[in-house]
Amino acid sequence: MCESKSVALAYSGGLDSTLISILLKERYGFGRVIPVLVDVGQGKEEIEVAMERAEKLGLEVRFIDARHEFATEYVFRCIKANGSYQGYPVGTSMTRVLIASLVAKVAVEEKAEAVAHGCTGKGNDQFRMESAFRYYAPQLRIIAPVRELNLSRTEEEEMLSKHGIDPKRRRGVLGGDINMWSHSIGSGQVEDLRSQFPTDYFWVLPPEKAPDEPKVVDLEFENGVPVDVDGVRDPVEIISYLNVEGGRNGVGAIDIMEDGIIGLKSRELYEAPAATILLATHRDLEHLTLTKEQLRLKGSIDALWADIVYHGLWLHPLRKDLDAFIDSTQKYVSGRVRLKLYKGAMRIEERSSGTSLFAPERRSVKRGGFDQRDSTGAVKVYTVPFELFGEKGR
Repeated sequence: MCESKSVALAYSGGLDSTLISILLKERYGFGRVIPVLVDVGQGKEEIEVAMERAEKLGLEVRFIDARHEFATEYVFRCIKANGSYQGYPVGTSMTRVLIASLVAKVAVEEKAEAVAHGCTGKGNDQFRMESAFRYYAPQLRIIAPVRELNLSRTEEEEMLSKHGIDPKRRRGVLGGDINMWSHSIGSGQVEDLRSQFPTDYFWVLPPEKAPDEPKVVDLEFENGVPVDVDGVRDPVEIISYLNVEGGRNGVGAIDIMEDGIIGLKSRELYEAPAATILLATHRDLEHLTLTKEQLRLKGSIDALWADIVYHGLWLHPLRKDLDAFIDSTQKYVSGRVRLKLYKGAMRIEERSSGTSLFAPERRSVKRGGFDQRDSTGAVKVYTVPFELFGEKGR
């Protein structure tokens, strides 16, 4: 072991990163391991476990509270882009880039020789983290012990146990990633397609256990992002509040078949109450305030945005170009939405906006609106091609 060699580790206190903090010394010969623990809203319990394990291993943690940055620079962009990849609100996809960027920053500050992460060689996060490492610190060596040593989850658990650390989480059977925007449950571990969604996790109650009285939530948006939810105005607290209220009313459980970056399918389970609520209400408000043509193009842009973010391209110039278009549309997306949550269901009760394009005085069949006879010429011209198609038997 070389005492002068140091490495900055993306550390969460979970199975992988805890074991890696040991392997970096025992297998890779680093004298100093700098665990970088980034708070992206995973909660007090997760952070406490991480700190306890680091203390047991004699590690000095660099703790960074990035909740506000994650909420405003990542989650808010996701809301404006209606960010959903095959039904998943790209939570972990975004946190991995943010965490890796901060780990790289610490590595440079500490003059470390390398950066390390605990991603597997089968999953998506290796692409997301290493793209950020290359972007921010291309001169540093990247170490991925789980991939490089071809470790299985069972082998990792056995190795941790030998070091006196219980590899099991405090809650739930499956491991996963937690952040304020989504909780990934057992990513890549759910092999039985007949199994039910777990009922002992963090946020979402089964509908049958949710309250018998509905919960009404009032949301206000400005320029495409939430600014007030039932009197809560802080971005981090808005998301936390909706995770609690949505979850306790059974909203936000996601069970999908997902196509990963390397093309393998997996069954993915997520809890995302705040994301489910905010994406649905934002999209509804867009339909009230944007034109048909804007919505048509933006739907394609949104799908591309989610796809590139999922595939680890957050730092790609194209994502920034897409954001420029998305931001230009959001100056119209302001207003209020009243939502009712009840036993796993959501229903919009009211919506209003000062930039609304809803004009019942023109569209309603109950009112005069414009003179219907004015449409005669427009319809005739519109149908001219169909006359030609009929003549030519096309």
